[in-house]
Formats: sequence, C-alpha cells, structure tokens
Amino acid sequence: MLLGEIGVGKSSLARRLVFDRFTRDYKPTIGVEVYRYDIPAEQAGVATSLILWDTDGNFGDAIFRHVYLKQAAAAVVVGDQSRPETIDSMVRLAKGFAEVLPGRFIHFILNKSDLIGAAESEALEQRLGGGGIPVTRTSALSGMQVAQAFITTAQAILRRGS
Repeated sequence: MLLGEIGVGKSSLARRLVFDRFTRDYKPTIGVEVYRYDIPAEQAGVATSLILWDTDGNFGDAIFRHVYLKQAAAAVVVGDQSRPETIDSMVRLAKGFAEVLPGRFIHFILNKSDLIGAAESEALEQRLGGGGIPVTRTSALSGMQVAQAFITTAQAILRRGS
C-alpha cells in the first residue's frame, strides 16, 4: 500500500519501478491504481511479485476505513523532501496504519532527493523519529534507490510471512 499526501510522488515511484520511466505530466490518482512488480529470486531471496496499491493522496486518514487496506502486507509511506510539511503527514499515516494493521511492515520513503541537499535530507529523516521504521531517500526522476526501496519492503514482507 502506497500512502502519502497528494503530490509526494507515489505514482511517479510506482511508474519508475514498474515501467522504468518518469513523466512530468502530473495527473493525480483518483481512488486507487494497482501495479504489479516481479522481483527475481536473486534480489528478494525468492521470486515474488509485489502488488502495489497506489492510493489517492486526498484520502488522508479516511484511507484506514477502506476494505482493501485490510489486505495490505505493508505500507510504503511517501513524503516529498521539497515539502517538509509532508513529513508530519508521513508520521500520522504510519501511526494510523500501525493501529489498523498492527505488526505489518512500514517503510518510509523520502522522495525527490534530487531537489534538496544531503544535510536538509538528513534533517527531514530525523523528524521521522526513528522508531525502527526504515527510511530510504529516493528520486523517481532519476530512479535513485527506487527499486531498492521496494525490494527492501518485499524482503521484509517475506521474512514476516505476510
């Protein structure tokens, strides 16, 4: 399940992962878009497929009342590093997901690394508060760390048997 405010790059990350391309034409997701990404055994330990639910950023906390969320094995919570206010939303969404689906894996992705410096990025990462939730800095534009972020998520899902 991809969670995050509107415009943080959830769809761009999904498209970069699945199709290995980036487009500047921004079209907000309405409802949910579903993508499939196959991961070979040498990358995840066992061949597996991720089904990505790219959610509408306008859902906010109401996302936790939707039936399809109950089947989520993990949450990838995305924030936009060029919009620091999205970091607070990431924390709130992760907390909501953990309350509704305790024990499921959560992964923070700080997207748009190409737009800010390393020191700013590290400061934003610290605002996420640790708590054992891994953080990956990505750029859907360049593809930096995108595949690795989702492979890390897949490996965690497989370890937990979810």
